[in-house]
Amino acid sequence: MRRIIQSLLGSLIIFASTFLAPSASWAYPFWAQQNYDNPREATGKIVCANCHLAKMTTQVEVPQSVGADSVFKAVVKIPYKADTKEIGADGNKVPLQVGALVMLPDGFKLAPQDRWTEDIKEETQGVYFTQYSEDKENIILVGPLLGDQNKEIVFPILSPDPKKDPNINFGKYSIHVGGNRGRGQVYPTGEKSNNSVFTASNGGEVTSIKQGEDGSNVITIQTKSGVDTTETIPIGPTLTIKVGDKIEQGALLTDDPNVGGFGQIDSEVVLQNPARVYGLLAFFAAVTLAQILLVLKKKQVEKVQAAEGI
Repeated sequence: MRRIIQSLLGSLIIFASTFLAPSASWAYPFWAQQNYDNPREATGKIVCANCHLAKMTTQVEVPQSVGADSVFKAVVKIPYKADTKEIGADGNKVPLQVGALVMLPDGFKLAPQDRWTEDIKEETQGVYFTQYSEDKENIILVGPLLGDQNKEIVFPILSPDPKKDPNINFGKYSIHVGGNRGRGQVYPTGEKSNNSVFTASNGGEVTSIKQGEDGSNVITIQTKSGVDTTETIPIGPTLTIKVGDKIEQGALLTDDPNVGGFGQIDSEVVLQNPARVYGLLAFFAAVTLAQILLVLKKKQVEKVQAAEGI
């Protein structure tokens, strides 16, 4: 039943995204949601990297420590060159889109909107957050969004309270972040998208290049044994070969149209026990008081010595 609901939700997202948003990206997060119970593999790799093969930098800013039951911001930075355009599913140049995934420790989750500050409301305007699955509210997804307007994505996070949840303890926790810009090079089915470089599966001579009705190119290669083989290149990538060229197996047939990429980074946050903070403040106060008393005692001794002529 859950799979059926997820499939219906996925279809609804495709429909809504097609008619209500730019058709620049088919790299929607639900592909990962449908195929992986957990988006982070045992090796530490976030599964988005299985389809988004190119690597690019992703950065994250989180506070060093937070209090229990408090709202804080995790800022995911997805840098890339401004006004970059990529190949859309229809082969046209379209604006690059971005998305992000934040894996929080158990107990942490997206802060409810009634606890957002005015600054957070302004910084998250036009950004829609979804949790990875019904039972994983600590994993938050965003995207696809227009890249030029969302190179920094603010995630409002609510920390847990160990007093209310006995499974939560004060201490240091890990946060895993993934940031993507652009479409993937591989679909979850294993097929290449038109945002990928294509190579020859057989060597030989290019005898013909014909364009299909959908804009794709069908390349015929005659092998050394005289057998004709074909390669179908979807609309989008630019061919780098011509009729008459002799190519080896694995030779490039197109350029690489991809201008985006995926990156991931790990960070840490401390769920601070207020008793430790109070203890530290008390320690500082005691040290300060001791220093003051030592200075006063020294002054007193100096006065006594001066009076006695020592």
